[in-house]
Formats: sequence, structure tokens, C-alpha cells
Amino acid sequence: MDYINSIDDLETHYGQPAAPSLRKVARRMTPLYRKWIMASRLCMLTTVGPEGTDDTPRGDDGPVVLELDPGTLALPDWRGNNRLDSLRNIVRDGRVSLMFLVQGSNNVVRVNGRARVTAEDELRARFDKKGKLPATVTVIAIDEIYIQCARALMRAGTWSGQDDSEGLPRTGEILAEQTDGEEGGQPYDDAWGARAAATMW
Repeated sequence: MDYINSIDDLETHYGQPAAPSLRKVARRMTPLYRKWIMASRLCMLTTVGPEGTDDTPRGDDGPVVLELDPGTLALPDWRGNNRLDSLRNIVRDGRVSLMFLVQGSNNVVRVNGRARVTAEDELRARFDKKGKLPATVTVIAIDEIYIQCARALMRAGTWSGQDDSEGLPRTGEILAEQTDGEEGGQPYDDAWGARAAATMW
């Protein structure tokens, strides 16, 4: 395999970026980027650490982040599996990227920045869900915001309404495969819906 090993070779192969792809970048929230991000209930959080990279979905029943000021976003960490992969990375290396999706839109908005994790009570309380609070909040200092080309989601037909999930392995099946049947299986999958509903927040 012949790999590209230099930035010069890479840029020669692709050519120069179109001017709008550079001019659309903002360094803080603007009225239109704010409107877009506040409409997003799902984002992908990407982090980097000594063991490598991590990418995780973060979702909510309203805006997935809170704007603390035009240069700062807050992302709650709701109940999950306690692997803490992203949070471990952030504690050791604050570089993060977020990709905000809005159902029905083929565009995405990306935020790159630097993050820190806090368990400060006053900030956690701003995310109160009927008395339940996130365990921590990730505070992101924005370095850049920009809207992403729609082609990837268009190619994938992301919002076409097509359901490709039939026949996919379920979590219990995968867990059973990885533990030689010691855990998971059909009982795990059968109980998951009720368990998730009871522990959503």
C-alpha cells in the first residue's frame, strides 16, 4: 500500500480548500450558530488521551448543551455505563470536538475547543431533571465553530426514514459473545428497555 506521508503531498493531492469553507468559521457563538446548536438534541463528543481517541454520543430531550457565555458551552454527563473514557481523556488532555446534529438536517455544526470537567453543585443544578442532576458537567472553551458540508449525510440518506436496524445484533448478544455466554444474552436484552427507562437521568 502506498501511503501519503507528508502534508505537502496531501495538499497537492487534494488542492486548496474553497474560500467559503474557511470563511464560515467563528471563534465564539453567533446568533445563527447559537440558533443551530440550541436546536440540537444530539452531539458526538470526541476526545484524545494517552490510550488513544474516544468518540461518544451525548443526547438530551432539549438542547444538548447550555451556553454559559458566547465563548463557553456546558455539556452535562448524564447516567451511563461509568466507563468514563471521555472524561478520563479530558482530565488528562482537554482537546475536544463536538459534532451537533439536528434531526432532518443534512448539515452538522462542529465545535473544536478545550474542556474541563467539574462536579460543582451550582452548575450541575442548572440541568435539574425533576430532582436528578448530572454527575458532572464538561465545560468547553470554544476555539472554533463551523457548519459542515451536507454531502456525507446526503450520501447516507440519514433522514430518509429507512430502517436498517432489522437483524442487527443486540447488546446482550454482543455481551454474550465477548464473555463466552457468561453474561448478556436474551435476558439482558429483554430487560434493557425497562431498565433504561428507569435510569434515563
